[in-house]
Amino acid sequence: MNNNPNRKAKHSDFLVVGGGSAGCAVTATLIQAGYTVTLVEAGPDYGAFDSGQWPTDLIDARMIAINSHDWGYKGSRWEFHRAQVIGGCSSHNGCIAAVGHRKDYDSWQLPGWSGNDVAPIYDQVVKAMRVRTYRDDEAGPFHARCLEAAQGVGWRMVSDLCDLDGNDGFGLETVNVYGSTRWNSAFAYLDPIRHLPSLSIVDHVIVNHFQEHENGITLSISRHGQNETLSADHLILSAGVYGTPEILQRSGVGDPDHLKQLGIPIQLAQPKVGLNLHDHPMIHVDRKVGPELQAWLDEATVSGFLPEEQTLGKAISSLAEDNIFDLHLFPVCASDQTSMIHGRVHIEVACMTPKSRGSLRITSKDPNSLSQIEHNYLGDEDGHDTAVLAEGVVLANEILDHPALSEILGEPITDTTSDTYLSDHVAHYYHPVGTCAMGLNNDDVCDEKGRVCGLKRVTVADVSLMPQIPRANTNLPAVMMGIRVGELLLATD
Repeated sequence: MNNNPNRKAKHSDFLVVGGGSAGCAVTATLIQAGYTVTLVEAGPDYGAFDSGQWPTDLIDARMIAINSHDWGYKGSRWEFHRAQVIGGCSSHNGCIAAVGHRKDYDSWQLPGWSGNDVAPIYDQVVKAMRVRTYRDDEAGPFHARCLEAAQGVGWRMVSDLCDLDGNDGFGLETVNVYGSTRWNSAFAYLDPIRHLPSLSIVDHVIVNHFQEHENGITLSISRHGQNETLSADHLILSAGVYGTPEILQRSGVGDPDHLKQLGIPIQLAQPKVGLNLHDHPMIHVDRKVGPELQAWLDEATVSGFLPEEQTLGKAISSLAEDNIFDLHLFPVCASDQTSMIHGRVHIEVACMTPKSRGSLRITSKDPNSLSQIEHNYLGDEDGHDTAVLAEGVVLANEILDHPALSEILGEPITDTTSDTYLSDHVAHYYHPVGTCAMGLNNDDVCDEKGRVCGLKRVTVADVSLMPQIPRANTNLPAVMMGIRVGELLLATD
């Protein structure tokens, strides 16, 4: 739906492509500054929080709704779930609210992006996204035992995922959960401005390509099978780590040799578009659910709120730099309400400082064609990512083998001692970033303000800008980046 169906803008100050975590935030930043914005979203816009139109799986925080409203991105071994709906991945994810460490942002060495620069923005984001910490009395039967086991093997107990100076420890998660509702970025940033005539939201839009002109931007789109053209003074791409480089490449901004093979006219030669793709590689350590725990889960499911994820640990491996955590260990336990396989529990282990890099390349100028996505997990030459994960597996087994858990769990399902265990079972943490990385050199895709180098009227505002992923789940960082790019853009205007 279009929340303003009778005043869809043909020309606006800004066109924002993508109504996800970052797109909603940058849109609100521009609207609040007095500009007109047309926000286009590929999926449906279900309206405000109280519209009554939202599907249950998208607002119920017990469910990780990764199969709902999915783009269908695939790689050689994995499905890369991305949400095609207003709010983007904040509308279907596990709601873990984290910001990473201060030194993550300092390490970018980019003006305006230090830990001190982003800290006040995160304070705003935490409030707008209604972030809270699970209470002790909310912990489900499995996660309560995880807290006991982690403390029993020597972990420091703390819940500080939204503290830029927080380090290693284990505790209840901080989450963007309001009651039992997944509080997404559309609720946080669009609902307060939906009534304003300066905002138009157009959903069910597939972007073909854009063209920069001397006086503005034209955007070729398809909506309900009909081709249309929108125009604006400036274009902001917030289509995500896969969508943003796809739109750039379809518009002739990319590796000229590759684009010529696809018959795409070159608007700007920029070979780095789609490179630097990376994510936190992840591995699972599992156990069967014992009968006592199953009975508790069944009882808790009937009585009310029982999320799959409620606890998380941050650990420091022997390869960590500056004695800052480089591992996440987060337990996951399914109930019959949720999306995971019933009858087993996991501790997922993720390397938070990955060195492996991959790439994305479109395979056609047709926006409905699947791109070639290669994350190259565990592909770094020095074996850093593999070594960090291996140490995390040891820590995960220590927790699961503690009596607080071992007495309610069964035997392992997956053999973690196999020589090929890590390479055979490596997965992703749903945190892809980096395909339009910022930098200070002319050959970088974007400058330190998110502006596409070589273009005057195109800016990127999403996590594809990240030169290096922070030690965090990327939902709150995406929101932060939307706000920060909006601020930098307005300061330049």
